[in-house]
Amino acid sequence: MSKLLTMREAIRELVPDGASLALGLQMEQMIPFAAGHEIIRQNKRGLTLIGPISDILFDQMIAAGCVEQVIAAWVGNVMMGSAYNFRRAVEQGGLKVVNLSNFAVALALQAAAMGVPFLPTRTALGSDVARGNEFFAKIDSPFEDSQSGESSTRLGGRGRPPLREQVKLHAVRALSPDVAIVHLQRADRDGNAHCWGNFGVMIEAVRAARRVIVVAEEIVDGDVIASDPNRTVIPGFLVSAVVACSYGAHPSPVQGCYGRDNAFFRQYHEQTKTQADSDAWLQHWVHSVADRQAYMNQLGGCRVEGLGVKQHAYAAQTDFGY
Repeated sequence: MSKLLTMREAIRELVPDGASLALGLQMEQMIPFAAGHEIIRQNKRGLTLIGPISDILFDQMIAAGCVEQVIAAWVGNVMMGSAYNFRRAVEQGGLKVVNLSNFAVALALQAAAMGVPFLPTRTALGSDVARGNEFFAKIDSPFEDSQSGESSTRLGGRGRPPLREQVKLHAVRALSPDVAIVHLQRADRDGNAHCWGNFGVMIEAVRAARRVIVVAEEIVDGDVIASDPNRTVIPGFLVSAVVACSYGAHPSPVQGCYGRDNAFFRQYHEQTKTQADSDAWLQHWVHSVADRQAYMNQLGGCRVEGLGVKQHAYAAQTDFGY
């Protein structure tokens, strides 16, 4: 059976109320805005959002009342600073926030992908990130530090053998999202997907998640995917649904397809300073448009054309023959 669904079908069938969602996994690139907007239109509630440097999509979903908890390293408007809806929700006590570093997010997802309860690390040992944080626990290593024997070995008295000191580490708890939603350049109908550019923590999240929705700029034949197996970063057997959605990551960039709409980020910053402003923004850009095509029509042809790739940079030809 083909896994190809419309965006409306994929969100309705695979994203229930109360789900934990991994979004915006490729840092500032390929943020699945179209998927997030459909979640808002379907009035999903009680969601937990998981991501590294989470841009304004999180802010929009919070403004729409979809979100109960955020597990992230940072939430805001990367270009402009504050995310007003996120800040309001935290200040008013309506949103639970679990603060992790980018690396801790990656470790938590990787632990879940490996099927282990935690991964040991030195990260955050010198900071307050781990203080009172449910994702961190102090542990003692049963092994000597292989990188620096001196840091885990203390000399005994004269004529005595060295005394071993256990190395202090953090254990970062595994994090398995109910759904990971990723946007990328192309996929086939079975979910085998090519992606190039910044991966961020996409691969870890896809392997950790219980369900995966792949949103692709283009749906291609399986032969196209098979022609470049090393670029197939997501295998179809991990994927629950595939959605074709050109410009589905706007205003974030998709390498080789379109650039970042900096003006859109600036305008969002100016137009969402109050709850009333944010409600008006959501009405204009989300609720009043039925799908991504209507959204792009509202954006305007000239603006879309201006986001096109200005200077192509093709990879060298690859020969997989023997």
